Amino acid sequence: MSDNLPTDSVGLVSPQYLHVSEPLELDCGRSLPEFDLIYETYGQLNADKSNAVLICHALSGDHHAAGYHSVDDKKPGWWDTAIGPGKAIDTNKFFVVCPNNLGGCKGSSGPNTINPQTGKLYGPDFPIMTVPDWVRSQAILADNLGIHQWAAVVGGSLGGMQAMQWAISLPDRVKHVLIIAAAPKLSAQNIAFNEVARTAIKSDPDFHGGHYAEHNTLPRQGLGLARMLGHITYLSDEAMGQKFGRELRSGQIQYGYDVEFQIESYLRYQSSSFVERFDANTYLLMTKALDYFDPAKAFNDDLNATMQSIKAKTLVMSFTSDWRFSPLRSLEIVNALLSANKQVSYAEIEAHQGHDAFLMPIPRYMEIFSTYMQQVAKDIGVA
Repeated sequence: MSDNLPTDSVGLVSPQYLHVSEPLELDCGRSLPEFDLIYETYGQLNADKSNAVLICHALSGDHHAAGYHSVDDKKPGWWDTAIGPGKAIDTNKFFVVCPNNLGGCKGSSGPNTINPQTGKLYGPDFPIMTVPDWVRSQAILADNLGIHQWAAVVGGSLGGMQAMQWAISLPDRVKHVLIIAAAPKLSAQNIAFNEVARTAIKSDPDFHGGHYAEHNTLPRQGLGLARMLGHITYLSDEAMGQKFGRELRSGQIQYGYDVEFQIESYLRYQSSSFVERFDANTYLLMTKALDYFDPAKAFNDDLNATMQSIKAKTLVMSFTSDWRFSPLRSLEIVNALLSANKQVSYAEIEAHQGHDAFLMPIPRYMEIFSTYMQQVAKDIGVA
């Protein structure tokens, strides 16, 4: 890449750290006596601190949502299509904050960080996290930044679930919430996919009960299989067909068990690159947080009652080819909000890319996203 970064990019960014020395009580019954959160910010916080937007990441995401860490980076942050000057989340208007969730593996306290009580890596001893736990930790980050109320909390997939939980748990601290490609809880099928992925990881002989770092190894095969499975569920049949079809690598069938189809080669590549940048214990933790997410459980499984506390205006978006979190699941959220007499907008976007569509610059998606965020800007007087 040249020294000239794209003009619509937030440019070069550096992560920041927050160390919290007070204990955080967790839903699992344990507590973190202290913890670190790594996060990035884009744009400028205005004088009354009313223009802050929180970005919640999905399962394999992190704090690096936009911009570049160096001019040599081949790719920008994972949501650079949506965050930047003139983009849907316009950094000329908004101050954007994106933390790496606790239990992550990119700098926040998690399985691959040091347990201050033992001086050793947490590994599998890091406590199980829930979406409400993340909301509580992010509220501490907001307090430290002097942000009492977010102009918007935005997320896709697991991030959309976090955004929803923010609006439920801390209604006075969220003005708008954008829930993208999410669900009010996982289906049995989704939990099953997650369990197969976890079993692949735990069955790897190099896993060592999660203590693989102590054995100076990585459960590459198991984590790679988990990533393959996950990646298949994030794409639609149409998207895979358009991109790969039944194309053969060598142009003809070899009648063997080596990689022959381009889709096989693609999955192997995704697998091998993922295992070098993501932690297996974090993968287990994140999928469990997904499985446990069920805010209506505290309200006798009444989703309408769950939404009663929400004060935020809400935008829910889904994608037609997303079979992992189908539009019907988004409509469950919409209908519950309507039954609770809340202000909600809904858009179902025609897209062939499957669940991963929420990460892509699909024109209609970005148009709706941008229009809604312009309304958010008007609401806080920064339009």
